[in-house]
Amino acid sequence: QVQLVESGGGLVQAGGSLRLSCAASGRTFSSYAMGWFRQDPGKEREFVAAISWSGGRTYYVDSVKGRFTISRDNAKNTVYLQMNSLKPEDTAVYYCAAAETVHSIVVLTAEGYDYWGQGTQVTVSS
Repeated sequence: QVQLVESGGGLVQAGGSLRLSCAASGRTFSSYAMGWFRQDPGKEREFVAAISWSGGRTYYVDSVKGRFTISRDNAKNTVYLQMNSLKPEDTAVYYCAAAETVHSIVVLTAEGYDYWGQGTQVTVSS
C-alpha cells in the first residue's frame, strides 16, 4: 500500500505560480511512476504530467507544456508539480497518483495508476 497526500494548492491570480507537493508513505517510493491529474466539477479527470520512477522521463499534456514542471525527490518520498503562468482554465482539483512499474516508464492514463491522493484545490482568478 502507498498513501499519498497532496499539498500546496490555493488561490492565485492569473500569471502567478504554485508548487504542489505529494508526499508518499508506505512501500518503496522509488519503484513507483508518479503522475498528476486534475478534475473540474462535471468534467472527466484529465492527465496533466507524469514522471518515471528514476525521474529520467517526463511527459506533459500539451496545454501545460512550457508552464508546468514535474519533478521528484526519492530521498524525500515526494513528487512536485511546479505551475507557472497559471491561467483560469487551470482551475481544478489536482490529484497525484502512483503506479508500480517494472521499468522506468511514464504512465499516461488514469487506469494505469494504482494509488491516488485525496486532491488539492487550485483556483486561478482572472
